[in-house]
Amino acid sequence: MRKLSLLTLLLSVCVAVTQAQNITGNVKDDQGKNLSGASVALKKVKDSSTVKLGVTNTAGQYSFTGIAAGQYFVYASFVGHEGKNSPSFDYSGSGDLKGPDFGLIKATGNLKEVTVAYRKPVIEVKADKTILNVEGSVNAVGQDALELLRKSPGVLVDKDDNLSLSGKNGVQVFIDGRPTPLSGKDLSDYLKTMQSSSIEAIEIITNPSAKYEAAGNGGIINIRLKKNKSYGTNGSINGGYAIGVFPKYNGGISLNNRNKVLNVYGNYNYNHSDNRNNMWLYREVDVAPGDGIKDTLFDGATKMNMFSESHVFKVGADMTLSKRSTLGAMVNGNFSKNGFDNFSRTPISYIPTKTIDRVLVANNTSDSKRDNANFNLNYRYTDTSGRSLSLDGDYGLYRIKNDQLQPNTYYNATETAIIANRVYNMVAPTDIDIYSFKADYEQNLKGGKLGVGGKFSYVQTTNDFATYNVLNSGKELDKDRSNDFDYKENINALYVNYSKGFKGFMIQVGVRSENTNAKGYSTGLKLDNNNNYVNYDSTFKRNYTDFFPSAAVTFNKNPMSQWTVTYSRRIDRPAYQNLNPFEFRLDEYTYQKGNTLLTPQYTNSFGLTHVWKYTLTTTLNYSHVQDIFSQVLGVTEKSKGYITTENLAKQDIVSLNISYPFQYKWYGVFANINTYYSKYQSDEGPLGAIDLDVFSFNVYAQQTFRFGKGWIGEISGFYTAPSIWQGTFKSAGLGGIDGGLSKTVLKNKGTVKVAVSDIFKTMRWKGTSDYGIQYTRANGNWESRQFKINFTYRFGSNEVKAARQRNTGLEDENKRVNSGGGGLGGN
Repeated sequence: MRKLSLLTLLLSVCVAVTQAQNITGNVKDDQGKNLSGASVALKKVKDSSTVKLGVTNTAGQYSFTGIAAGQYFVYASFVGHEGKNSPSFDYSGSGDLKGPDFGLIKATGNLKEVTVAYRKPVIEVKADKTILNVEGSVNAVGQDALELLRKSPGVLVDKDDNLSLSGKNGVQVFIDGRPTPLSGKDLSDYLKTMQSSSIEAIEIITNPSAKYEAAGNGGIINIRLKKNKSYGTNGSINGGYAIGVFPKYNGGISLNNRNKVLNVYGNYNYNHSDNRNNMWLYREVDVAPGDGIKDTLFDGATKMNMFSESHVFKVGADMTLSKRSTLGAMVNGNFSKNGFDNFSRTPISYIPTKTIDRVLVANNTSDSKRDNANFNLNYRYTDTSGRSLSLDGDYGLYRIKNDQLQPNTYYNATETAIIANRVYNMVAPTDIDIYSFKADYEQNLKGGKLGVGGKFSYVQTTNDFATYNVLNSGKELDKDRSNDFDYKENINALYVNYSKGFKGFMIQVGVRSENTNAKGYSTGLKLDNNNNYVNYDSTFKRNYTDFFPSAAVTFNKNPMSQWTVTYSRRIDRPAYQNLNPFEFRLDEYTYQKGNTLLTPQYTNSFGLTHVWKYTLTTTLNYSHVQDIFSQVLGVTEKSKGYITTENLAKQDIVSLNISYPFQYKWYGVFANINTYYSKYQSDEGPLGAIDLDVFSFNVYAQQTFRFGKGWIGEISGFYTAPSIWQGTFKSAGLGGIDGGLSKTVLKNKGTVKVAVSDIFKTMRWKGTSDYGIQYTRANGNWESRQFKINFTYRFGSNEVKAARQRNTGLEDENKRVNSGGGGLGGN
């Protein structure tokens, strides 16, 4: 594989940072009233260079943290007012400082419009998370959410599209701050319907505080969908086309109207995509366990043509009730149809004689429909004393239906005659309903900030899996292969969190308690001893309460070299699909079944982070995972393989992450390397003990070239070294390089982006497993190299008023700096 272009990074093991002390002051209008949402910039007296950007809160207060010693002044601007510089002041670099208060006067009619362009970096690295700003990337054009995650720093997507983060497989995915109940194939299929054109940013949160839900051993991935923040009436339209093996196209529209009282917004995106996947699956099986001889070989090749059509929308309104409170409502959804045509051929051989006994041809078709809608009602209150209250009520629904036709035709060794023919039809509708309510309250306490809150959530899933034998006379229900599975889960949570700054350091401590009540019903028919069908009920219950402490200490005496020590305990609950004991037929010789005995896996993590000059970030982390979910391959009916999930092993993992952004004039580069050592170990499993270890690393690098006159070039690449999937699979390395170019046109109202993904066509996956009585080797590829072109046109008002972002479930410490009509000025 060709080596990726990246910045060489060498640094000894170091540690980490969060915040420093505050410089605060107030901005008022010419009537002495506080200006909420004014844009502010902290600048050096020496050369007027910008050190930090910010936005005033509802009390008109600005605040800057993590500032080195020096002489500064503050520049402020606000829509309809003239920008102004504050008096200069000295800052020692430690402790709190009361900065200057000053006022802005209303602009006269002669004031010319000033346009400020603030570009967010494509990658932002903070002490607790990494942010991929999708809308700022050229190469992200035309990609879906799963592909974006595959190329994100520290994220690994395995052969079954399962996610892991820094070697840990318990990753919780959020959409707009709300957890999705999907996992496995359902989650990956959902992410594939989300196009980059509807995504603002992806947050990879590795060290969540007690305010966050405890789920996600590896951390949290939050996908933030776009929301227009401009003032007045405005919008945009976009359209794109891509070609690999098959053509793909997408388009969308965004509209927004904002005034002092009401903000109404909405967007819609359509995507149509046809793709080609290839997979080869080689299995050696011991059909007579105990003799130690693997005597039957299944050597399958599969070509899959996939299609997808999705409609993604978001509509909402925020109303200002008073200077201190807002009320908001939002609805978003994703309605999609997808499916595949599967062409599979598997010669079945007897290994001792190396002769083919028969050939299985299974040309399957599958059609599925996936509809999702989420409804949110929220209230926000903030006063000048530092008190704030956030209330959120949510309801979400998922309606999924799969209809698969699976013919299995057996031929003789020369494929000249049919030995047997069995045709199955699987119909599987799934309904998921989610209800939740959460409250978060914060106030100042003894020089620090106290936060308390709670959340109630209730999830109900209904699954009806029906298998039919397709005969010449029609379809007949296969009672042995059909069942109903209902699952209900209620989680009640309370948390308390406290943070306070001292001279030279600050602390944050918290604890979250979660009470889980779950019940599953798996019902159907089975044969009794008299060969009669009787009802069975595999009901199981889970009731448990856990505590999840978290803590962080930041040493910030020297703002240019800050350290943070962290600890957290987290949980990963089994997905409901993995609890259903029923056997799902993947093909005539492969099954998948759940495990009612599956219990949560728990992780204790210790971290050390160092941030040097606000750029070079180094994080060392150790995690111990108990009762880790492991994918187990077994054999039933002598030669038929099954896949299930067990609490099979424990995992110890040490990771080191280093990231560095560099900018010089027109050239910028961001490089990130994540390395880890992982060891899986179990004393005894259903098919023997496990003792696997691996050293792996993930490299991401992106170079940006600003050529001027609206031209921007971008080259990005990633490489993931060999690792372990799901506890038993050893994977090969995977990587690729993308390149793109963008140009602003039509007086900067339009942008054209052109990109090529996986230029050298190196993104091919491979994995092997040798566990128990089966050896498996799997490899494949997909339509990874594509040419893409996209056009976006913006219309209407382009004034932007800085506004306090609505928090819909996750803390968003990355306030977007939106400039007023006066601009930020300077650098």
